[in-house]
Amino acid sequence: MSKKRKDNKNRILLTGESQRSDGRYAFKYTDNLGKVQFVYSWKLVATDKVPAGKKDDLSLREKEKDILRDLDDGIDSVGKKMTVCQLYAKRTEQRGNVVDSTKNGRDRLMRLLSEDPLGNRSIDSVKSSDARAWVLRMKERGIAYKTICNDKRSLKAAFYTAIEDDCIRKNPFNFKLDDVIADDSEDKTPLTPQQQVNLLNFMEYDNIYSKYRDAVITLLETGLRVSELCGLTDKDLDFENHLINIDHQLLYNTKRGYYFADPKTDAGFRKVPMSSKAEEDLKRTLAKRPTQAIAIDGCTNLVFLNTKGMPMTCGSYDSVFVGLVKKYNKRNID
Repeated sequence: MSKKRKDNKNRILLTGESQRSDGRYAFKYTDNLGKVQFVYSWKLVATDKVPAGKKDDLSLREKEKDILRDLDDGIDSVGKKMTVCQLYAKRTEQRGNVVDSTKNGRDRLMRLLSEDPLGNRSIDSVKSSDARAWVLRMKERGIAYKTICNDKRSLKAAFYTAIEDDCIRKNPFNFKLDDVIADDSEDKTPLTPQQQVNLLNFMEYDNIYSKYRDAVITLLETGLRVSELCGLTDKDLDFENHLINIDHQLLYNTKRGYYFADPKTDAGFRKVPMSSKAEEDLKRTLAKRPTQAIAIDGCTNLVFLNTKGMPMTCGSYDSVFVGLVKKYNKRNID
């Protein structure tokens, strides 16, 4: 019979266990890919003391237990050690056919993860409490509830990918966000008919905002998104059949400049009824439209331009609307 191996405390070592000359324990095993791996610890069992000057860690037997469990369950011992940032990058690479706004949102979340301790954690070490703590840190940074909600949804999907790939067993982001932080987002309330009349009357005689009145009328009458309004061209206006064709939007960013993009979903392709008021407004806009200063993808017949002939964008109108609301409310208060 083979002699049973023992450590320097005369304890019997199990299959795969050994002790080095410096006293450190090792466990040798073959992973699910057929590669020989080693793990080490200064302790054989949890009650052992770590030698002076050495870093405390799980005991070898505790590590063995986790390894054998992973092997039995088919867990990828290499994949589970990828970081949260690496997992999120892997998830987004597999879903690459997205619009620029989605790419920008992904880049923003990746920056947040890279700047946060969670991003560099191995995915097998992330617990539900860690995910909840991340939510609280994002809240402290002033990030809006709905943005955190979307980011949490993205990370939850990424961790489900890791589960499907046999890297981990549980999803740490599988919890309700409002159990951690309160939903402080305000519901958007549409203007009443009288409020619309009051706003348009105010704009008509205001030196600054009167030039944006036609755009506001079109938005109110059609329900178009601002990016769709910005992208309207002559050929999109069917005055004969009283319809507005929506099959694109105008976007802008510093990298690409102005560019046309499809609606985000198939439902975005549609024909919007043109009311008599919208038709009157659009014809008035066309009559006083300046010459377009630049061509965008060969197009030089945008409907809504600023006084210099440059295309209006979502960012342009955001600034206009913020200032408009502030001035309108101040007038009513005064």
